[in-house]
Amino acid sequence: MIKLNGEIKIYVSAEAIDARKSIDGLACLIPDRFNDNPQSGNLFLFFNKVKDKVKILYWDDIGFALYYKRLEKHRFAVPRLAGQSHIEISEIQLKGLLSGLDFMLMRKFTETNYSKFI
Repeated sequence: MIKLNGEIKIYVSAEAIDARKSIDGLACLIPDRFNDNPQSGNLFLFFNKVKDKVKILYWDDIGFALYYKRLEKHRFAVPRLAGQSHIEISEIQLKGLLSGLDFMLMRKFTETNYSKFI
């Protein structure tokens, strides 16, 4: 089970991967692509070239876990990230992405504070 809290970061790789890569192959990519430790507890998302498959690798305190999703008729809405090795997304964007939505359009509303109520 993926446990998300405010401290966990969610990273999306800008470069496509060979979808045959498994845990060890993906873990080796993390220091270079994300400049992070594979055992940090953060989530690392990798897409294949066609963008119909996503793999999420994360460390859950006792070992690596790999989440894999394949779309049958559609493609994930992943933008081209020219000049970037990765981007960081929110939990809301992750849920949208896995549901087939364009996660780059999803963001939180800004907080509204009133000083006076009518």
